[in-house]
Amino acid sequence: MIWKEIWESHKGRITGIAGGIFFGFIYLFAGFWDMLFFALVVFIGYSAGKRKDLRMDSFFRWRKMGQWLSERWRPFK
Repeated sequence: MIWKEIWESHKGRITGIAGGIFFGFIYLFAGFWDMLFFALVVFIGYSAGKRKDLRMDSFFRWRKMGQWLSERWRPFK
């Protein structure tokens, strides 16, 4: 019962400490820059998945980029 009360009152702190320990071990075993690259890849995957779930447009607007490039790069008119 006491553990449930502690969890309810300090959920954020406990989760923060557990996350800090987890990322600390990743830092010790893999290195700092490897950990940051991994976090970047996970964030990109999360963002792409979120956009797909919410049925939003693609992150890159390929048609607009193609039009912009075709207008911009016409050296021989």
